[in-house]
Amino acid sequence: METKRQRQVAKVIQKDLGEIFQREMRTAFDGAFVTITDVKTTPDLAIARVYMSFMLTKDKEGLLQIIRENTKVIRNHLAERVRHQFRIIPFLQFYIDDTAEYAQKMDALFANIVIPPASVEGE
Repeated sequence: METKRQRQVAKVIQKDLGEIFQREMRTAFDGAFVTITDVKTTPDLAIARVYMSFMLTKDKEGLLQIIRENTKVIRNHLAERVRHQFRIIPFLQFYIDDTAEYAQKMDALFANIVIPPASVEGE
């Protein structure tokens, strides 16, 4: 269970990383639109797991690899923004958040379900 402090730190990281990806790192990702969907921190606040969704790109795994290669630069940008708020700048781990795609797939499956009308027992 997450503590209040973990949620607060995660919220700050999500907000600041979103701004970093939109303003400072946009050219590094070939114009792809990166959205930070969720951030989970460990209880000691040393590791932040960052879940992202991508738009305007076909190679999500390739883009994730580029982001992982630039983790040090991204962490430095984050440190500049939160150095007066955090004692420790968390190590960042990046993951693809595919819940939107999964929800879209499930909606398509439910839309294709054909339910026959119930028969009356007396017939």
